[in-house]
Formats: sequence, C-alpha cells, structure tokens
Amino acid sequence: MPKKVPVRQCVGCNGMYDKRSMMRVVKTPEGSMILDMTGRKNGRGAYLCKRMECLQKARKCRGLERSFKTTIPDEVYDSLEREFGESETE
Repeated sequence: MPKKVPVRQCVGCNGMYDKRSMMRVVKTPEGSMILDMTGRKNGRGAYLCKRMECLQKARKCRGLERSFKTTIPDEVYDSLEREFGESETE
C-alpha cells in the first residue's frame, strides 16, 4: 500500500500541492509572523507555493489574514517578501 502524501492548499492560488513543496508561514504563540523553512516550528501555519506571485496574490486577496483570523500589517508582508526572495536564491 503506497504511503499517503500530505497535501496542503496554497493561500495565494488556492491550488492543492504536496506539503514538502510549499513554504509555511507561521504565526508564533507570541504573535509574530515568520517563514518556516523546516515545517516544524510551533504555531498556526498557512502554506504558500514557492513562487513570489502566490505571496503577492495572498497579500492582495488577504489569504493569510483569513487563515490567521487577524489583520496583518504591511511590514509583515514586506519582511515575508524579503525572506521569500532570499530563499528563492538558495
């Protein structure tokens, strides 16, 4: 019997993809938002494709805000875009 592959929905494009091929944005118990490269950090998570367009779509359509049920300041999106850009170059 084949092993079940965990699938998550991108909050940007709403596509369903393999969990390991996606980036996880975490709202930590302290309330800060960080990009979780390992997928193991504590906190509420939302998933994004590894494409900058999906982060921009999530920002425009408020996908992350719906996932975390809170308003997200522009500075958080800016820092996520910087982290996202750094991870794309690796």
